[in-house]
Amino acid sequence: MQQISLAPVDGVHITTLMDNSSDALLPDEGLVRRWGLNGTASPLAVIPAELAEEKQSYDFLRAEHGFSAMLEAGGRRLLFDTGITRDGLVGNLDRLAIRPDSFEAIVFSHGHFDHTMGLNGLAARLGPTHVPVLLHPDFWLRRRIVSPDRTLEMPTPSRSAIEGAGFTIAEERQPSFLLDDAVLVTGEVDRTTPFETGMPAGHQAFRDGEWAPDRAVHDDQAVVLHVRDRGLVILTGCGHSGIINIIRYAKRLTGVSRLYALLGGFHLRDGPVVAETVAALVEEAPRVLVPAHCTSWQAQQALAAALPGAFRPNAVGSRFEL
Repeated sequence: MQQISLAPVDGVHITTLMDNSSDALLPDEGLVRRWGLNGTASPLAVIPAELAEEKQSYDFLRAEHGFSAMLEAGGRRLLFDTGITRDGLVGNLDRLAIRPDSFEAIVFSHGHFDHTMGLNGLAARLGPTHVPVLLHPDFWLRRRIVSPDRTLEMPTPSRSAIEGAGFTIAEERQPSFLLDDAVLVTGEVDRTTPFETGMPAGHQAFRDGEWAPDRAVHDDQAVVLHVRDRGLVILTGCGHSGIINIIRYAKRLTGVSRLYALLGGFHLRDGPVVAETVAALVEEAPRVLVPAHCTSWQAQQALAAALPGAFRPNAVGSRFEL
């Protein structure tokens, strides 16, 4: 594999705009600034409250089963995923006083609806726009989950609707760059570990006129930065490629051997893969570890126990200043 040159940055801020957890009581913790009663990331939003003596109250960030994050480097902003509901992401942007028109580009980790459907509300707020949207060609696949008692067909992003809203779609299987070569979008990740086997067989995609197992979720991709003198920062959506596969692929691509921070969904649920992944992460020795979204409580406990100095709980509004 030919290495690519990823321009180092002096630092990056990653703010969680949507996740499964909202905790207004988390305090600041070193490089993490929290939003809420005990944090300093942003003041609390005030809303009308007719039944209060002062006729006002405080608004709090919403959590949902979805993921979205803002990446800031060199004074420029990218949006990574958009959560699941029409009003979830845009509502939290309002509460955090972040202008929706301040993003230079949107990167989608993959096509699952809990990472994409918040684009509906963002598009309505922005109006006609030419913001580029980076994604893998398999992003458009129809998908469903088949279990013994039911079949759930997932909402599928619409190319015509997204283009009709004015977004400029950029499809790429291979790695690509943003922000003057400072941000790497991995594209399709090589699968090399024996223990990261992907989704259950009940996860299916519609290809060539029929439903078939889609364990690999080939459109799963991450974004990577190189913080000068510290190492790689990797942000994932769900980590369907396998979180260790993603780390090793990013290292091979960039030639940077040190992992500084790993944030996002790890899609670790249960079974032997949890212990094997935790053991591999201990060897990688990240300084900052933020498992989010689709990382089970069992896996979070195992990661916190194995890497107590690196582990940081995530919550909506947390800003990681790396």
